[in-house]
Amino acid sequence: MNRKRQVVLSVAFILVAAVAVRADDIDDVVNRWIQQQHVPAASIAVIKDGFLIKAQGYGLANIEHGIPARPDTVYKIGSVSKQFIATGIMLLVQDGRISVDDKISKYIAATPSTWQAITLRHLLTHTSGLVREAPGFDPRKLQPDIDVIKSAYSLPLLFKPGEKWEYSNLGYFVLGEVIRKVTEKPWGDFLAERVFVPLGMTATRVTTLADIVPNRAGGYAWNADKYQNVEEWWAVRPSGAFLSTALDLAKWEDALLTDRILKTSTKTEMWTRVTLNDGRKYPYGFGWDLNDWGSDSPTPSGIPMIQHGGSMNGFRAGYARFPSYGLTVIVLTNRTGTPVEGLAANIAIRVLPQLKIASTPTVPR
Repeated sequence: MNRKRQVVLSVAFILVAAVAVRADDIDDVVNRWIQQQHVPAASIAVIKDGFLIKAQGYGLANIEHGIPARPDTVYKIGSVSKQFIATGIMLLVQDGRISVDDKISKYIAATPSTWQAITLRHLLTHTSGLVREAPGFDPRKLQPDIDVIKSAYSLPLLFKPGEKWEYSNLGYFVLGEVIRKVTEKPWGDFLAERVFVPLGMTATRVTTLADIVPNRAGGYAWNADKYQNVEEWWAVRPSGAFLSTALDLAKWEDALLTDRILKTSTKTEMWTRVTLNDGRKYPYGFGWDLNDWGSDSPTPSGIPMIQHGGSMNGFRAGYARFPSYGLTVIVLTNRTGTPVEGLAANIAIRVLPQLKIASTPTVPR
């Protein structure tokens, strides 16, 4: 990254940048939203035309200790992590070490005969036919990914690979195991080495309860008109693997605007809708949803939107890109079931009023 882009993404630059939208417009939206939705904290980043025009924390990252949220508050990001596992696979493709059309049996021994037609492409696009969750997954238990994967060997596929789309966290466990097999190192270490460290994403790491994580937010639920601490899950799942911050994800967005990590051709492939066996297109790529803006509106907008949500116990995250307008909105929160899509949409409309069309945010995952 050249010095100019480093400056763009520095906190100091945020304080002096001239922005096209009044900061208090967005502040008012977020502050009103966290009150109405009973969300302890939200941290946001807004990037326009490659410039970080807004990065801010709102509310309390930790209620019990009264710690305010900041742009560098650390949250669990849930399935926003899938784009990073997909990136790990595509880095290996760029390296010439694998192909997305390889069968998974090439990398994982003794897979059942029913899995023989499944390719990495099927896993990346949720078209494999694998169940959503492996029966052996236990959120309270640390265990090797391969043990979780093997627990699903006896289950029938939900459909023939490539026949339809159905969300599968299990598929991303398999992708994580492929990264481990090919690189001979944990997928988290590989992504740190190839993505997080080079980009200066110093707070982004595999989820942990044991390690000390500076600026970590607490996770909460809203129940019977009061906040409650949620149960902490020990399990680390490749499908929802990482801790991160709004500022770190802004650095990732900066990288997506260049070829520093992923080539343009690679990103084009990741952001292309999957083609099913019968020729129909489904709006999902490699770890990214590809619905147009206002996908639930009766009148399609035709405005491309590359986005993904994430859910973990006590946390909700959203990452929305509007490439034709050079706009990206990132929202991280610390409450179970938070409708972050609505907040991201309202922030986007404050920056781009032309986006104000009738739409219903997509269902959270």
